Amino acid sequence: MILEKKSAPVSQQIARLLLRSQAVALRPTAPFRFASGLLSPIYCDNRLLISLPRERRLIARRFAELVRGLALPVDVVAGTATAGIPHAAWLAEALRLPMVYVRSQSKGHGKEQLVEGRLAAGQRTIVVEDLVTTGGSSLGSVAALRQAGAVVEHVLAIFTYAFPATHEAFAHHGVRLHALTTLPVLLEVAVANRSLAPAERDMVVEWAGDPSGWSQRHEP
Repeated sequence: MILEKKSAPVSQQIARLLLRSQAVALRPTAPFRFASGLLSPIYCDNRLLISLPRERRLIARRFAELVRGLALPVDVVAGTATAGIPHAAWLAEALRLPMVYVRSQSKGHGKEQLVEGRLAAGQRTIVVEDLVTTGGSSLGSVAALRQAGAVVEHVLAIFTYAFPATHEAFAHHGVRLHALTTLPVLLEVAVANRSLAPAERDMVVEWAGDPSGWSQRHEP
């Protein structure tokens, strides 16, 4: 995987947007507990953005600028179920391109397809995600699209934690991840606007290096 670097103003702008809208919340001293049972100093819920017209328009515009600026070859925009679907739709509209979406699992009836919409073999398809953590769901969508005959080499995301293991997973599958902003940039912005103390930032950095170990060490 090659994590494409965004210009600092764009990456910082999106980081500020996520913090301001509370789509990303930082709470190192009172961690969130995930469904898995693990504790985390950060929680990302980009689904909140669909309720914010100004913010979602900016994200769609930045995605479109990214695609055009890097001259990414694209015939179809694909959204991942469910959080990536609306952002894929807005990007497809901005680019005047067809859109499909990838189910988390096949219907179980009818054609039992994983990919909904019209997709022809050989079409160059870009996947849109709201959040990339380990990359598992994104790469699952890539696999489903490739099985359907699409050519998939790029994934767009609003935000990624940029874990080293994620980098390795994308590289292994021959996919480039283009994120509008990343955890390191978001932490930089949070410290600059004084919503996060430097010591708290260090706690989040420690978590990013070993989420499972961090959770165990911070169990009450």
